[in-house]
Amino acid sequence: MPYLKIVTNRSLNGVERSALANTTSAWTAEQLGKSESYVMTDIRDGQTMSFAGDAAPCAYVELKSLGLSESRTEDLAKGLCALLQGAINVDLARIYIEFSSAQRSMWGWNGKTFR
Repeated sequence: MPYLKIVTNRSLNGVERSALANTTSAWTAEQLGKSESYVMTDIRDGQTMSFAGDAAPCAYVELKSLGLSESRTEDLAKGLCALLQGAINVDLARIYIEFSSAQRSMWGWNGKTFR
């Protein structure tokens, strides 16, 4: 049920892309207290992006999950930014993160919702 999408203008090779997907999947499961068997990661590298009119490395991240508490977003932002800075060398100030919590009836899996 957690979905983490990372969009960046950094170009990654296959090994880097897989490592980032695996690292962020495990991190997301741990931070949200969810089974990693439900975590989906989506890595989109090499995108045409600019931030503040500059094409230096940047990233846009979406983290969606059932029951994502607003009180957790500050810690999650800090952790995600640190992870991305270390993994793909993007400056913390060049990362935007969008958090969203879906209602159980608005999240589908395996032919049904989590209602």
